[in-house]
Amino acid sequence: MNVKTLLLATAAVATFAGPAFAEYPERPITMLVSWSAGGGTDAVARALANQIEAELGVPVNVVNRTGGAGVVGHTEMVNGRPDGYTIGLASAELSTYYWSGTAQFTAMDVTPIGLVNLDASAFNVSADSEWTDLRAALDAIAAEPAGTYKLSGMAPGAGYHLAFSTLLNHEGIDPNKVTVVPSQGAAPGFQELAAGGVEIVPSSLPEAKSMIDAGQVKTLAVLSEERLNAFPDVPTVKEAIDVDLAGGTWRGIVAPKGIPDEAREKLVQAVETAWNSEEFQSFMADRGFGVTYLSGDEFGEYLAQQHEQNGEIMGLLGLRHRD
Repeated sequence: MNVKTLLLATAAVATFAGPAFAEYPERPITMLVSWSAGGGTDAVARALANQIEAELGVPVNVVNRTGGAGVVGHTEMVNGRPDGYTIGLASAELSTYYWSGTAQFTAMDVTPIGLVNLDASAFNVSADSEWTDLRAALDAIAAEPAGTYKLSGMAPGAGYHLAFSTLLNHEGIDPNKVTVVPSQGAAPGFQELAAGGVEIVPSSLPEAKSMIDAGQVKTLAVLSEERLNAFPDVPTVKEAIDVDLAGGTWRGIVAPKGIPDEAREKLVQAVETAWNSEEFQSFMADRGFGVTYLSGDEFGEYLAQQHEQNGEIMGLLGLRHRD
């Protein structure tokens, strides 16, 4: 083979071999959200996506896949192509669907990338509600027949519902006395509250902020250990009824099981960098979202713990449909 032929052959090999050595990521990434645009999960997803995009250098497109009380979007997160180009901002409901019988997957059927948020649940009512404080609300629920009062903003068995039900159960009130009107997130739940269709929306305080600012909602208490800096006028449950109780929901980035190690490592690093960015921290602080981070394997351990804990709680509340 002469020199000219050898050079042409080498060039041909390089031409065809090039794409095989392309580094991840080389094209846009889709970030799935199981809840409606305008809600808290959607807002966190978009703020985080902006920073991940800046870190990885490719577009990160937030896509809302609503339906089935979040099952549709979470199912797509579990069953998506495991190539690193489909990720999702999962919410606490991921650890409840299996126990409720609404899905076959569990919280361990994903690749954990990073926990980015923990939010305390707030007890929100209409601004013109006759309830002036948490004790008055709980006494009214205890005194009236089952079905008298309704709540919305989530699906039965979702994170905020479990926190709300735990509060009722702690006070000796059957949590099934309050009827859940399912919705695709806090935003439509608050619309239902404003229309008078329900009396209560358990949600994070950031999700209630616009309605509070508009004078349409008041918050009787928040299930956190301390008052939230962004909402200094809202008492904790401890302050309201002298009960040590905290609960709420979480959000974290996940991917389908089996993604390449290189993609997982880069996503873990990118999410951590995005979470630590001044822009994301400011966004979360300005809106009162809880900022907690667990990376990779630590998030995986947390998901396993949530699976077991929620199975136990849902059993106590009559919401568990699997052994």
